Amino acid sequence: MTALSAHVLEEIRELPAKYPQSRSAVMPALDLAQEEMGHLTPEAMTEVAQALQLDPGYVEGVATFYSLFHLEPVGKHRFYVCTNLSCMLRGANEIVDHVRQAIGVSGSEQVSPDGLFSYEEVECLGACEYAPMMRLDHEYHYDLTTQTIDELITQRRSPTPLAPTLAPGQERAKKPRAPRKKKADG
Repeated sequence: MTALSAHVLEEIRELPAKYPQSRSAVMPALDLAQEEMGHLTPEAMTEVAQALQLDPGYVEGVATFYSLFHLEPVGKHRFYVCTNLSCMLRGANEIVDHVRQAIGVSGSEQVSPDGLFSYEEVECLGACEYAPMMRLDHEYHYDLTTQTIDELITQRRSPTPLAPTLAPGQERAKKPRAPRKKKADG
């Protein structure tokens, strides 16, 4: 039995062609697996390794190194609030306190009672000039206020319209993904 769907495994197998080295596809592959499962299980990491033809230990090492990958369940919507210096000076601590109160948790290891939300304080998301800022559902939100947080939570608690019924053999459109930053050489 597989942890990941055939569709996601196929997307993962296509990733190495987009990179100069197949190992470079590990992070986007883990992101796809986590997006589908909610967190990374040992089975999902093994399937990623097999799909990319890489050592499972390498894949697990990447997953455990980066804080955006989760090995335990998290909320469906996870607030990644930057608390680095620029954001802290412009009110990130108050934003974190408000997120915590608004979703009903006392710490970052908890998931809201409805299972929808969790949060994490992160070091830097690379937009200091727009502090305080955060990432939520693959989108970046800048110049945060408590009102912005409340609006984002309300939007995500609202029932979403039902997906259209698909004809037999018809596939759903792929969700657009946030572009990845390239690291500078050197």
